[in-house]
Amino acid sequence: MNQHGIWTAPRRALFVVAKEPAAGQTKTRLCPPLRAEEAAALYASFLADTLDIMRRVSGVRCSIAYLPPDAEAYFSDLAPEMTLVLQQGESLGERLDHLITQALANGAMQAVVMDSDSPTLPAAYVAQAFDLLDGNIDAVFGPCRDGGYYLVGMKRPLPALLREVQMSTPTVLADTLAIAAREGVRVALLPEWYDVDTGEELAHLAHELHITDAKTAQHTRRGLAALAWSANGDGRNS
Repeated sequence: MNQHGIWTAPRRALFVVAKEPAAGQTKTRLCPPLRAEEAAALYASFLADTLDIMRRVSGVRCSIAYLPPDAEAYFSDLAPEMTLVLQQGESLGERLDHLITQALANGAMQAVVMDSDSPTLPAAYVAQAFDLLDGNIDAVFGPCRDGGYYLVGMKRPLPALLREVQMSTPTVLADTLAIAAREGVRVALLPEWYDVDTGEELAHLAHELHITDAKTAQHTRRGLAALAWSANGDGRNS
């Protein structure tokens, strides 16, 4: 944005929703198998890889939508080239709607928000979201295997799709698509991927990294190695 809060070229806005890593407050569903401080450290690795994914998407303006309010310095040091925006709203749906609505109101033509715990997500999927919004659709979602979504993008405000859905349930995306059908919203879906919230998903991540190119999610690879996590996804090395 310029000093007047208006978006300048490019008109594609890419956000990541992120929290400052803190033991006992970050990725708590990974405890167990991890300890609280380990889960926070691993999330820091996820976040670093997510920022690298964003950097590989061309023609977009990257921003971090952060929490808590006193985390600005942390994120400024982490990605000094990215704009920082404090998340606003009580629920996740409210915060997502606020981000997208404000970006579009300030001059962005497309606004996409991605999560920060899918460290192996192909950057091509994020780029595809913007390309789909170039067409005749109103919104795009990246389905997660757990029933939620890893990404949402819109080219006009659609608050009902975000504020009327109860988040963190196995039917988040299905409920969202039902509202979209009710509202006559044209929706496109990206390829399915996954986020890492549970021990089972952590094992899947470790296995994926074991069989993929060593350049994929390098921060997360180092984070798992620091935890002595088994490369075959079975858990800690003995």
